[in-house]
Amino acid sequence: MSCSWTVFCPALFVAAPMERRPFIKLSSAVTAGSTLMPVTDWFSADPLKNWAGNITYSTSSVSYPASTEDVKALVRKLPKLKGLGTRHCFNRIADSREHLLSTRVLNKVVELDTRAGTVTVEGGIKYGELAPYLHERGYALPNLASLPHISVAGSVITGTHGSGVANGNLATSVVALELVDANGQVHQVSKEKDADRFDGVVVGLGALGIMTKVTLALQPTFQMRQYVYEQLPMSQLKEHFDNIMSAGYSVSLFTDWRTDKVNEVWIKSREEGDNFATKPEFYGAKAATRHLHPIAELSAENCTEQMGVPGPWYERLPHFKMGFTPSSGVELQSEYFVPRQQAVEAIQAVARLGQQVSPHLLISEIRTIAADTLWMSPCYQRPSVAIHFTWKQDWPAVSKLLPVIEKGLAPFGARPHWGKLFTMAPDVLASRYERLPDFKKLVSQYDPKGKFRNEFLDTTLALH
Repeated sequence: MSCSWTVFCPALFVAAPMERRPFIKLSSAVTAGSTLMPVTDWFSADPLKNWAGNITYSTSSVSYPASTEDVKALVRKLPKLKGLGTRHCFNRIADSREHLLSTRVLNKVVELDTRAGTVTVEGGIKYGELAPYLHERGYALPNLASLPHISVAGSVITGTHGSGVANGNLATSVVALELVDANGQVHQVSKEKDADRFDGVVVGLGALGIMTKVTLALQPTFQMRQYVYEQLPMSQLKEHFDNIMSAGYSVSLFTDWRTDKVNEVWIKSREEGDNFATKPEFYGAKAATRHLHPIAELSAENCTEQMGVPGPWYERLPHFKMGFTPSSGVELQSEYFVPRQQAVEAIQAVARLGQQVSPHLLISEIRTIAADTLWMSPCYQRPSVAIHFTWKQDWPAVSKLLPVIEKGLAPFGARPHWGKLFTMAPDVLASRYERLPDFKKLVSQYDPKGKFRNEFLDTTLALH
């Protein structure tokens, strides 16, 4: 099934000024009392699939609630269901055999609080819809993922990330959230008031309930430039890894593991603070003379502006533009997080598998992410480096490669991205997530009968 990437623009209305708190309140033409809309597929009559087409969901029963009240009613009515975001997960973490609740229509800005420096949004809004709104009002998020097409709630609950030695994953911007539990009760959970459980609820893997609203911390908007360099000698990583990865606000390395060189280095630099000056060489890599796609053979038309052209943060932090089909499309993805202090050794371990990996690979990306305190985050309590694999869509071949890669990365305690493909056994995952027992207690509190559990959660985390 081909997916449409036409942007749905929320209807935004500025409310009357308030006396005490300077904030902008927004609403949509859809009222809180709207009826639920069970449909089989928003895009077509074909079976519902994920973005890449490698997952066909196990049910055609899908509802598109338009408010928290709708979500409450649906949750109370159904014995089993799963929340569904922008369908960018490559495994069955969001699958259900009974019913899917899509947050597609829950895509409004609720409140911009200028005094607190926060924005509250409905969980289904995409970063590509939210970011221009914030920029126009003088605000920015600290980071974005490679794709602006993904939803805020979906990104948060899976620990999705951008890049930068000082930048946490997208969930670290959350300061409060609204969650509908298995009884249809609404919980307002905040970093300030719920310190005992907040870090467990944020990256909730869809196991705790439906995240209907999210409050994100903001910073002043900023301008960025993006520079690309080609053919970085892999040997430079051994001596200069930290300098290379901290050269800009966000740095990505792209490689296909075919040679002893990194194909491309993407450096995203803030106009103020990074002090990155363009130069013809960067640790032996040559400055690109044309716009590039991470997969050099593909057109760069879909990619964000390069060659040092200044632009707003949200048009430089992602690799791909909102108005285009991102990345390759027909692909599979895996990603593993290792401690940053062991990054070079982990990269070398994968490089030794290059002849096995490269025939089935489109491209790999290597990024840094700051440590956080979120219990189920792959970056929990350790500065991390993510080694990402964009595979050709050949699951039989990839399924044989993943255990080999996981074995090679085992000495570094690699943790997988929750929304991507991996084969680690539950006992291995349990050994790498020390707060998993505490997370299971939260699950039993918010969903004691397993309304939001599915086969993936039961098997992977042994929640059953």
